[in-house]
Amino acid sequence: MSLALFILALALKIVGMMFLFAAALGLLRFKDPLQRMHASTKAGTVGAGLTVAGAALASGDGLTLAIGALTVLFLVFTVPVAGHVLGRAIHLSGKVQLAPGKDALDGAMRPRATVRTQD
Repeated sequence: MSLALFILALALKIVGMMFLFAAALGLLRFKDPLQRMHASTKAGTVGAGLTVAGAALASGDGLTLAIGALTVLFLVFTVPVAGHVLGRAIHLSGKVQLAPGKDALDGAMRPRATVRTQD
């Protein structure tokens, strides 16, 4: 492995770890569950993606690079969608107290399914 490739892989891993640290810090600092999910999905996706990309690049093997690329694509497509679905479920449940302020989604989202009760 050349020195330039080693430095690039190391830089990707370091920046990825910094994003993961920011995501963990956001989980500790934010009070609202929706804000916590925002921090973990945004920074967590970028951080994990950069870390996997750096590790795959450091290996130098073609198969490992392909698996790393597929892993990054999987993370990019699934983590934000899962965060959105969980956030929507939290908001629609109404059981979690959100941070004080105006609710921009008040009346904008309606549950698609109704709960049937036994008569």
